[in-house]
Order: sequence, then C-alpha cells, then structure tokens
Amino acid sequence: MTTPTYTWSFSSLKDYMNCPKQYQEIKVLKRFFKAPTAAMTYGNEAHKAAENYVKDGTPLAKNYASFKPVLDVLIETEGEKYPEYRMALDRDGNACEYGKGYWVRGIVDLLILNGDTAHIIDYKTGSNKYAEPLQLKLMALMTFAHFPQVQNIKAGLLFIAYNSFMDESYKREDIDTLWTHFHQQLAKLDTSYASDVWNPNPTPLCGWCPVKTCDYYKEKR
Repeated sequence: MTTPTYTWSFSSLKDYMNCPKQYQEIKVLKRFFKAPTAAMTYGNEAHKAAENYVKDGTPLAKNYASFKPVLDVLIETEGEKYPEYRMALDRDGNACEYGKGYWVRGIVDLLILNGDTAHIIDYKTGSNKYAEPLQLKLMALMTFAHFPQVQNIKAGLLFIAYNSFMDESYKREDIDTLWTHFHQQLAKLDTSYASDVWNPNPTPLCGWCPVKTCDYYKEKR
C-alpha cells in the first residue's frame, strides 16, 4: 500500500482518534467548521497572556493574576527561554521548516534550553483530572531533532489555573520508544487516507458536533 500524503499535529491526531468521520468532514473535505467554544477562547487568551509575561514581562490582566507565582518560577529557571516555539519534522523524523515540507508540526508553549538539558512546558487552563502527557512526548521528539546538543528533557503539563504540575523526563536514547506511542494511531490514520474509509465514533458529545449530515448527529437538547 502506498504511504498516503498528509500532515498532522497532536490536536489533529487527537481529533481523528475521537471521530474519524468528523475529522474527514472538517480536515479533509472541509465541509464543516468547528467553531471555538468559550473554553477554547479562554485557553487561547490565557496562553497569550502567559507567553507575553514570560517573554517581555507584559503585566498579567487581573483575571490571570493568579498565574504569576508559577510563571515567575519558570522565568527564574536557568536557561534561554523560547515562548511559543514552533518546530516540525519530516516523515523520517528529521527537523524541517514549520511552514512547508513538513509531516508533523507543533508549538511548545515554553522551551528552555540550558546546555544539554531542555525544559518543555505545556500550559493547561483546564482541570488536571484527565491529564494527557502524550503531547509532551511529541514535543520531546521535535526538540531532540531540532537541538542535537540536547540529551535530556524535563517536560511538564502546567495546569496554571490550579497550580498543578505533571512532569515526565526523557533521554535521547528514548527516541525510538517515544515514537511507539504514536505508531498505532498513525497506522489507523494512514489506513483511512489510503482506503478513504472514515468510520464515525458515536458518543454523548455528538450533539455538539458540527457535522450535521452524520447519521449519529443529534440536536442539542
């Protein structure tokens, strides 16, 4: 089977695993659009506030003032700071441009480089109840590819509204193992693109799905 051509990110792969049919309609056919929710809008604004505070000390708005103590800890962490750092890889896992010729790409909320060690911080504005570290693994793979000097990575999900931190550590020799966390999901995505089969995955959230032509769509009650 010929390897299909497509690009992906952590969020798009997550969308596919949640519902291949919705992914097809929005990402492939582009017949529907997922409108931002209030939570998404808040998340984007909070991320921007944190980025600007770490980057140049822009004062935090009153509703984000509670973020200051934990962000100050990051500012005081030794190393060169790269807020909202963009990276991309080709299909061979090599570093490439973010804007073209890439296979997968992503943005690290905060990357800190200090010699052979890197810190990867991913801000989360929601609850830590369903913490998912898979995104950190992808960002680690990109960091290892873009910065050959990095041998160790300390990564963490920072739930800035809850002052909670979930951390993981990786070494350069973990690269092959890190990729295995994505093999099954990417194999399924490859198959959908190659066969043009996108099966729906009905859940209680179908009423909030924008794909109204789906057999499982239900109007919100």
